[in-house]
Amino acid sequence: MAEELKIPSSGGGLMRYSEEYDSKIRIKPEVIIGITIAIIAFELLLRVFGGAV
Repeated sequence: MAEELKIPSSGGGLMRYSEEYDSKIRIKPEVIIGITIAIIAFELLLRVFGGAV
């Protein structure tokens, strides 16, 4: 007799976590990139002009 073929479910291991969740805080990706660049620039300025003790 042939062995029974066991195929995983069609979900492929993907799980859904509350797709209807709506955050109260919304920040655009452009803002996050701008803040990151500003922090990097600020640190570079501190390294160049800051007096090392």
